[in-house]
Amino acid sequence: MAAIKIPANIRVALMVTLLMLSGCTTTPMKSDPAFAPTRPVSPPPSMRSQGAIYQAGYGMTLFEDIKARRVGDILTVVLMEKTDASKKAGTSSKKKTGVDIAAPVIFGSPVQFNASGLIPLANNNGNNLSAGINSNQNFSGEGDSSQSNSLSGRITVTIAEVLPNGNMLVRGEKMLAINQGNEYVRFSGIVRPLDVQRDNTVLSTLVADAKISYAGEGAVADANTSGWVARFFNSAWWPF
Repeated sequence: MAAIKIPANIRVALMVTLLMLSGCTTTPMKSDPAFAPTRPVSPPPSMRSQGAIYQAGYGMTLFEDIKARRVGDILTVVLMEKTDASKKAGTSSKKKTGVDIAAPVIFGSPVQFNASGLIPLANNNGNNLSAGINSNQNFSGEGDSSQSNSLSGRITVTIAEVLPNGNMLVRGEKMLAINQGNEYVRFSGIVRPLDVQRDNTVLSTLVADAKISYAGEGAVADANTSGWVARFFNSAWWPF
């Protein structure tokens, strides 16, 4: 069976088409294991009764609130993040240099040279050793940058670890499926028990080492992302 030969121009067109199709595909986001919920610690095994009224390991709390305090407990974080930043810079410099060297004078006459012997039809008038150098440099630069971010809402997380000083390491993830896309909100940080409110909530501004991530995938996210050709021309690999 004879092999089918494909012209070179068709092969190039097929390769370009495949590259464009591969650039249009996006990898779907998945749940991050680092933000997975933490299960409560299993209770210790039952101890044999010693015959006394009070037994070690069988303590019962008669009065307690609903605040989270143990590994696996649920805590609601109220997101109240707002940042405003502005920066402006300007630089201007100017430099001018001039050097004039007069022609040397010997016995009352300036030193001249004969240029007609080196360059045909050259004029010898003014062929002295005087010289002049002038340099002028100007630089002006300006920069202005401003940024404003705002994030509000709620996310319920679990306690992943209770530190020796009583502070709690919390983490959690929320996924929202909206029309043709998914939205992910991820949160982690360290909460002080005194900052937990009566309704078992804590403000995100009171969380130490807070890491908040809000990202999405789907048709809306793809439409808001430039193609691979545009990213190449805007990247550091493009030399111009």
